[in-house]
Amino acid sequence: MDWSGRISKCGDRDLRRLLYAAATTLITQVRKPSPLRTWALRLQERKGFKKAAVAAARKIAIVLMCIWRDGTVFNPTQEANA
Repeated sequence: MDWSGRISKCGDRDLRRLLYAAATTLITQVRKPSPLRTWALRLQERKGFKKAAVAAARKIAIVLMCIWRDGTVFNPTQEANA
């Protein structure tokens, strides 16, 4: 059965923890505007903090995976395209 919208606990536990911590820091501590932070704050208003943090952690993981695969340099103005 496919549960859309659920996050599995597959993979490295420490990596999931670090991604969640990075997303939490992005939402609560970072003051520099970015498209990812703006998106996460809007999501937080609609769905709550924990769901927004998990979704932001997933987006961070996708950005990191694309950078690793392509060998490109991170550009915060292009993060919305990833």
